[in-house]
Amino acid sequence: MRLRSLLAMTELGLELVTGEDELDRFVRWVVTTDMLDPSRYLSGGELVLTGLQWRLEPADSEAFVGALARAKVAGLAAGDALFGEPPADVLEACQRHRIPLFRVPEQIAFATVTEHVNRKLSTGRAADLAAILDQHRRLVSGDGLDSVLELVERTLGMPCWVMSSTGRVVAGPAAQPPSVLRSAFLAARRLPHVLAVEDTRYSLFAVDPDGTSRVADWCLVFAGDFRDWPEERRTLVGELAAVVSLERARQDDRQSAEGRLAQELIELIVSDGKPAEIVSRLELTGLALADRYLAVAATADSGAVRPRELRSLLREILYDRSPAAGVVDGEAIFLIPLGDEKSSLDDRIHRAVEGLEPGLQGSRLSVGISGAVDGEGLRGAVEEARYARRMAAERLQPTSIVRHDELATHMLLLASVPDEVRRMFRVRLLDPLSNYDKDNRADLVRTLETFLELSGSWARCSEILHVHVNTLRYRIQRIEELTGRDLSRLEDRVDFFLALALR
Repeated sequence: MRLRSLLAMTELGLELVTGEDELDRFVRWVVTTDMLDPSRYLSGGELVLTGLQWRLEPADSEAFVGALARAKVAGLAAGDALFGEPPADVLEACQRHRIPLFRVPEQIAFATVTEHVNRKLSTGRAADLAAILDQHRRLVSGDGLDSVLELVERTLGMPCWVMSSTGRVVAGPAAQPPSVLRSAFLAARRLPHVLAVEDTRYSLFAVDPDGTSRVADWCLVFAGDFRDWPEERRTLVGELAAVVSLERARQDDRQSAEGRLAQELIELIVSDGKPAEIVSRLELTGLALADRYLAVAATADSGAVRPRELRSLLREILYDRSPAAGVVDGEAIFLIPLGDEKSSLDDRIHRAVEGLEPGLQGSRLSVGISGAVDGEGLRGAVEEARYARRMAAERLQPTSIVRHDELATHMLLLASVPDEVRRMFRVRLLDPLSNYDKDNRADLVRTLETFLELSGSWARCSEILHVHVNTLRYRIQRIEELTGRDLSRLEDRVDFFLALALR
């Protein structure tokens, strides 16, 4: 339906405030929100209902309406209960971003608007309409996706499942769909896709084909060939995908208190926080100091898989765990509580990552897995996992996983050293160089790292750094003066190498 149809629904009493030139926009769904930035829950074409609870100051209007514009919503309907009419700053923001704005009379409930609009949206059978409305009600009441899919099967006479890219059946009938559908979903050149398995055809649809990469998306699996369906049934698939997408967004822990604490814990570990601070934050996150943990680090080398998707993907692989997860500089890092199954968990991550290869679309996924540690060894485990991940990236394979037992022996040694000792060792050797670089805009740390990587070759080092060999000799001399070390001595070179590895 088009936005102008809202004005013909006289029982709602909606009043157009601005945007008459945009009334031919199509509405595909109704969303109610009072979040200042609801964009992650929007996929385009929505009529957004809001009570304006997010507006604490005029500047908030630009942030809220700007987010709607970037999400390409169809229009905005604001309730009168809080302000009586939309404030001037809301009106101006809507005009600036070309977002049609409607007033919802105070006596009209948002649920009434949602139900009337959804009834108008559905042009199919009455049963299809009831399914769409009931899906929305059931999700809001917390019954989850299983009851929605049960209703779809009962109404349309065909089973339907929601499946993740790792092959986990998120919701649906007890009889599982064929496992081959997972690889077919990842490898399909385009979706929807039909695959025949024995005597049954299955139709595969992406839940969020425009907003999520294939390898991180969920899949709708229908028993039947969508090419034989009437148009109204195909429309229902789009509505069901929107409902499933909303449910998945609700499961995203990034905005929860636990998710934010986990992100802070990871950042604290990576940024050289003090051991006491790490232990305190670990306990706030709900993890125990005495437990054993595995650290996992992962990156994807192109934009096909975004860091937030990589984080969600690893959480999906570990769906039955309660890992602390964070993203730092594009690298997803996990701390996974262990039982007595460390080796099997290694294997599980390895198999799951390798199985994602058909959906990577040219990206390379690199994963590093640490050894098991207790709460006091978390920094060592994270550094070990990140080092392993860098080794994995050097293999230039679509999916590459390096485990703890494949690492160089010096990294195993460093991981076993207490955090405070490691920190002091690094500070004493590198802080004088880092401080000098900051004060003088020098490049001593990079010079040292390059010099060691090239085994002390003056000519090759000066060539790579694009400096004269005399400049390089001056820098090395300055490094020795600031640290009291001699880079011609093997033991001092080893100390610097280990300090750089501890960054």
